[in-house]
Amino acid sequence: MRIVIAGGHGQIALRLERLLAARGDDAVALIRNPGHRQDVEHTGAQAVVCDLEQVKADQVAGHLLGADAVVFAAGAGPGSGVARKFTVDRDASVLLADAAEQAGARRFVQISSMGAGRPPEPGSNEVWAAYLEAKTEAEDDLRARDLDWTILRPGGLTNEHGTWRVTLAEPPVPRGSVTRDDVAAVITALLDTPGTDHLTLELINGEVPITEAVLALARGARA
Repeated sequence: MRIVIAGGHGQIALRLERLLAARGDDAVALIRNPGHRQDVEHTGAQAVVCDLEQVKADQVAGHLLGADAVVFAAGAGPGSGVARKFTVDRDASVLLADAAEQAGARRFVQISSMGAGRPPEPGSNEVWAAYLEAKTEAEDDLRARDLDWTILRPGGLTNEHGTWRVTLAEPPVPRGSVTRDDVAAVITALLDTPGTDHLTLELINGEVPITEAVLALARGARA
């Protein structure tokens, strides 16, 4: 498969690229900073400089031609302020979805966050509140499109080694954490498994092997 990943230098994206390249897929990483090219290429993926805050949808669409799937893994990241939560976590997702429609790339996986889809808890700081608002608006935009979308909301992210066991279900899922390794593995399984589109899913580490968890969702969607 040819899979294009926006936010290609992110921690989840790098893990995903490594998984895809290792099994022979054509992974293409869209990156903002040319200095990140070497890190991406070390995973076996192709790096393409494409700043989603600066380009138009038709320019992005050119990179998506022939793609079997598109993954939105971009985020403004820690240390960014309110404005970039909207220009990256919301607007870049909208732009990528526009480009996917133009390019005919129907399969679209969006990495969101647990907490999206509901108001932030009282006392949340303004940056966290803006982040959840931006993720919620990006989700709403994607659900309204004629794409084969899946929205994945991971819990708190950790850098521990993958467990390959998760709790993966439609909301609500109890609060918890999940390794970035496991998030990447779940995305890979979602891309591989028909019938997992048009689902909003929450993800934490749990007891069910990833392949089994994803297949159960696909069976449930077909029932």
